[in-house]
Amino acid sequence: MTYDYEYFKRAVYELTSIDLNAYKEKQMKRRIDTLIAKNGVQEYDKYVILLKDDKARFEEFVNYLTINVSEFYRNPDQWKILDKEVFPELMARFGHNLKIWSAACSTGDEPYSLVMALSRHLPLNQIKIIATDIDKQVIAKAKVGLYNEKSISGVPQDLKHQYFTKIGPSYQIAKEIKDRVEFRENNLLKDAYPSDCHLIVCRNVLIYFTEEAKEEIYRKFERALKPGGILFIGSTEQIINYKEIGYERKNSFFYLKQGK
Repeated sequence: MTYDYEYFKRAVYELTSIDLNAYKEKQMKRRIDTLIAKNGVQEYDKYVILLKDDKARFEEFVNYLTINVSEFYRNPDQWKILDKEVFPELMARFGHNLKIWSAACSTGDEPYSLVMALSRHLPLNQIKIIATDIDKQVIAKAKVGLYNEKSISGVPQDLKHQYFTKIGPSYQIAKEIKDRVEFRENNLLKDAYPSDCHLIVCRNVLIYFTEEAKEEIYRKFERALKPGGILFIGSTEQIINYKEIGYERKNSFFYLKQGK
C-alpha cells in the first residue's frame, strides 16, 4: 500500500473530522510536511501512528493545522466602522439584545475585542458573544485569557487600562470580559451553525480554504444571519458573488443579509 498524501487526508479526517480537501493543497501539504520532518518522521503512515499514540503530538498537530494568528482589534480602521456605524445600525434595527458569533475565534482576541468594543454602547451584563473554534487547545488558551504585549497593542488605552492586569511580561484580561463570552468547539465545514445571528465575525480564516469551501461557508453564514444581519470578514478576504448568495455589500469588509 502507498501511504501518500491522499491516504494521510483520509486518516486525518477519521482522527479529527478536519477535511484537508477543503484547504489549498500545496500550501497545507508544505506546512504538514514541515511538521512531520520536525518530529523526525519520514512517512505519512508512521506519523499517523504517532498521532494516534501520543496525545501531545496529536494536539500539536491540530494546533499547527488550524493556523492561529490573532490579535486584539486587528485592522483598527475596520473596528472604528464597527463601533461608529455597524453597532448603532444593528441596535437601531434589532434592539440591545444582539446575538453575535465570533467564528474561528482562535485564542479569544476577537470575541474579547467584541465585548470591549460593544461595552462602549451597552452595559456588560447585556452583552453575550458566542465564540467557536475547531481547536480545543486554542479555546483552552482563550479561557485562560493571558496575552503578550504585542497581542494587545491595538486595544484602545482606556480599555487596556480598565480590563487588563499586568502579570510579569503578560497581560490578564478581566473576568467581567471573559464572563461575556461562551466558547464552543465547532468545525465550520461539518457542524451546525448558531441561528438567527445579528452579527457574524469571521476574519482572515477562509483564505486558507478552497474557493468551493469558502462559498459553502459564506452561504451557511448567510443562512445563520437574521435578515438585516451583518457579516464582518477580514482584510485579506472578499466575497466575489455576494449578490448571488444574498448579501448587500456595505463596504469592503461588511456584508448585509438582504431582506427585512
